[in-house]
Amino acid sequence: MSVNEEQLDAGSNCIEVEYYFEEETHLMDALIQNKCEYELLALIREVASRLRLRIHIESAALAEKGFRRRFKVALKKEHKTEPAAVTIATAALVAVIATPVSVSAADEIRKLIETLLQAPEFSQIDNKRLQLQIEKLKQQMLNSCDQLDTSNVIKKRRSNFFELLHRYPKISRVHFTASDEQRIRITQEKNITRQDFNGFVLTTNILEPEEVDDVEIEIISPVLKKSSAKWTGMYNGKPHSFSMQSKEFKKLVQSGKVLFKNGTAINCQLTIHKKINNEGAERVTGIDITRVNHYFENDKPIETAEGRKQKKQPEPEITQLALFM
Repeated sequence: MSVNEEQLDAGSNCIEVEYYFEEETHLMDALIQNKCEYELLALIREVASRLRLRIHIESAALAEKGFRRRFKVALKKEHKTEPAAVTIATAALVAVIATPVSVSAADEIRKLIETLLQAPEFSQIDNKRLQLQIEKLKQQMLNSCDQLDTSNVIKKRRSNFFELLHRYPKISRVHFTASDEQRIRITQEKNITRQDFNGFVLTTNILEPEEVDDVEIEIISPVLKKSSAKWTGMYNGKPHSFSMQSKEFKKLVQSGKVLFKNGTAINCQLTIHKKINNEGAERVTGIDITRVNHYFENDKPIETAEGRKQKKQPEPEITQLALFM
């Protein structure tokens, strides 16, 4: 039997977090609790943002014994697809929170979206327009899933949450549930024990260096003598400090073969070093000039030996092909 649009009730879906203790107690350090929930709410907000959903979270009172917290999930703006969106959002939030560092959250969320939208209340809607809107919502979320694995904010907030729990010896495990207004589980419960907490914690805040080639930098302050001092130049419209790692170009400068005047520029390859702060925001910690492709004299490009050598290197595909010829 099909479900009509009028029968769809958005209700309130909930995320439940329950803390279990090593000893018989229902008390938790208030500062630890508040710090954990601060990280948890920031993580929830980031996951929703990556799935392109605008939600708001409310705390719900609980009458049960034990230390359990419940957060009601709802969209900020009402929409016909709200029941489907809130159901997926609630389940996805729990799934991402409970995904270890080494596992792809995107793959799990894709399966989750497909499974949840096969439920009769969504798959048997006889309103064609609503069907199209739900299909659009589905594609929007599926297309956004990759961002769940690339977001440093998600990684860091989740890491902060479990690191706080790991430092609090009273906690033996944490339990996550995604449920609807009637407390019926939307998806599988997530139960994480203390010995698994470290699997969610980042081992370093340092990110993989990023290489950028064919970059033009206007030199503001070169280093003309042997020194570990940094160069200064204009990059992306802003002044930056650079560590000159090209030995060849440093020799050209120190021997006087390259002269600098106002507006002198180089074309080069950069290695950009980054780390994330406690909120997951990226911060550049250093920029190396690893190769100078060419420099300019009176606006004329003068190619360097290392730049010329790089241009002559065969493409990887060609190299592999040559092995079989």
